[in-house]
Amino acid sequence: MAGTSSYFNLYRHNFVRVAVGVPEVRVADPAFNATQTIALMKQAAERNALLVVFPELGLSAYSCEDLFHQHALLDATCDGLRRILKATNEIPVIAVIGLPLLIDNLLFNCAAVVQGGRILGVIPKTYLPNYREFYEARQFAQADCAVRNSFQFDDQQVPFGNRLLFQSADQPLFTFSVEICEDVWVPIPPSSYAALAGATVLINLSASNVTVGKEDFRRLLVADQSARCLAAYIYSAAGSGESTTDLAWDGHGMIYENGTRLSETERFRYGPQLIAADIDLDRLAQDRARQNSFGESARRHHHELSEFRVVRFQAGLPARDYLPLERARERFPFVPSDPSQRNERCRETYEIQVQGLVKRLMATSVKKVVIGVSGGLDSTQALLVCARAMKVMGLPSESILACTMPGFATTERTLLQARRLSQALGCRASEIDIKPSCLQMFRDIDHPFARGEHVFDTTFENVQAGERTSHLFRLANRHDGLVVGTSDLSELALGWCTYGVGDHMSHYHVNASVPKTLIQYLIRWVAEMNEFGSEVSAVLNAVVETVITPELVPAKSGEPALQDSEAVIGPFELQDFNLYYILRFGYAPPKVAFLAWSAWRNREIGSWPNIPEEKRHQYTIAEIKHWLSIFIDRFIRFSQYKRSCIPNAPKVGSGGSLSPRGDYRAPSDAAPTAWIAQLDEIPDEEPR
Repeated sequence: MAGTSSYFNLYRHNFVRVAVGVPEVRVADPAFNATQTIALMKQAAERNALLVVFPELGLSAYSCEDLFHQHALLDATCDGLRRILKATNEIPVIAVIGLPLLIDNLLFNCAAVVQGGRILGVIPKTYLPNYREFYEARQFAQADCAVRNSFQFDDQQVPFGNRLLFQSADQPLFTFSVEICEDVWVPIPPSSYAALAGATVLINLSASNVTVGKEDFRRLLVADQSARCLAAYIYSAAGSGESTTDLAWDGHGMIYENGTRLSETERFRYGPQLIAADIDLDRLAQDRARQNSFGESARRHHHELSEFRVVRFQAGLPARDYLPLERARERFPFVPSDPSQRNERCRETYEIQVQGLVKRLMATSVKKVVIGVSGGLDSTQALLVCARAMKVMGLPSESILACTMPGFATTERTLLQARRLSQALGCRASEIDIKPSCLQMFRDIDHPFARGEHVFDTTFENVQAGERTSHLFRLANRHDGLVVGTSDLSELALGWCTYGVGDHMSHYHVNASVPKTLIQYLIRWVAEMNEFGSEVSAVLNAVVETVITPELVPAKSGEPALQDSEAVIGPFELQDFNLYYILRFGYAPPKVAFLAWSAWRNREIGSWPNIPEEKRHQYTIAEIKHWLSIFIDRFIRFSQYKRSCIPNAPKVGSGGSLSPRGDYRAPSDAAPTAWIAQLDEIPDEEPR
């Protein structure tokens, strides 16, 4: 963990807050521009940002044209840099400033990295645009024209060149490089090599005049470079005050992380502005460690990477006891909060599930499916996939053998939902009371329940599950069908399934890489689309509101069911959160808990639909710690042997799957000791 700050400080969990400053400038007035720059540096420091990035040539203004050949302007720019250096003695922030510098009688378009009264390094622009409205080669020399790798500025010997990496000694994951405007528009930007050399944060000081539609191209360019390099990308462009003799400027600043936009400036704003975002350095490091092709690419470009020099510095991480994330943290990482993105996620998931089942049926020449329908979430979604698959294959809905098998704890609600759904979808519905066969099994194994004793142990539960599975497979034999499994990713992660029976074993799974929270929204989405008619949609909405329970232990008369799954293994909304960050990123428990606390510490959930006030949950850090310990124990120690033999199923999301043949391979007898030990780092009390 970085630094010595409190648990509730974002910097302890390998986040770093960065900022983009777009100052108002005056053309060829470095004194004014330095004042504006310093003001934004102060704002960045007040927001506890570690670094702030300014536009290309912002200290002089970009649009000075041939005035760059005037020594008065160049001298005034150096004086402005001296003022900024002096200010950094009092302002605890790293600033990246754009300015022209005359070095060895050559004028370079530069970025200066300054902190604590010193220049950490200066980077010259590599590619000078000299086409259409640009003619930078008229004024500047490109980086490769430099004859030395350092220069003297007052009493400092300053590292100079376009192969510099800046690495924080107190947060080594925070390593950044700088390129300038056109550098990112070329086929192989300098930042590509910098990322392979170790830079996790890529910085671009840009001027980039605006033309109609250009902002979309900039977004695509920055998003793609951050994703391709598995890095954060900070982009700052010139704004108001630049010369409009022939061009216009929109002040377009952006912060991206591995293809995800974190923050963006307001374009065409008259006056200065500053945006900030929290970059997750662990996410970048984890993705690079897992994606072996990233390391292979570095090997192939070893010669270029050997030219990089590392400038180390003390970042001076803010050591406040309480410094929460500004970054919005989704409570449901498997389900987008944006309605249009959520609908598209549901559509894609649904199509992937259907395509997987259709291909399996075609490959086996099987034209019928057998599925156990309980009236709960998972079997409902699996049945919807079966119904859509039959449509795709041009087969009648009677090709679905939907079997409902009430047992000792089946409620009237779920039984009615199962019946209504099967009938409304036009399935070949059947109902088998498993109690007689279960009683026979109890007699055969001499279970106390066969003698009238109310012993509701694991055997009592698993006999029911086993009888249902036996019926499904024999029905499949009888009708030349394929048994479709129903269990989901969340239950497989927690081992909330009975080994070798229906929620674990089948001929083919369709839900195995779909988490419970996404299944809830999938069912809502199908209901809203009204694909199967209003009667089906009505049942689907009722299913979503049903308590999640295996219904294996009967309730006492007049009381609710004894088994509430979430009371035993934890709220699925919280356990899915834990699953995402442990499976997808491999985060340590203290960080997972901090993220969960950041997301769930209040009842407000923004624009999320279909969640009534009484279900807008919040969790304390103590509750998060409790359920996380249960997740870790079940995920690492208890459940892998069940996952090691699950049937085939299509992978759905980038969040991962638990297929032993695909995404996840793990020993069945691992110890969770290291994970549990780290839980002690998580406090029980929250900051006041």
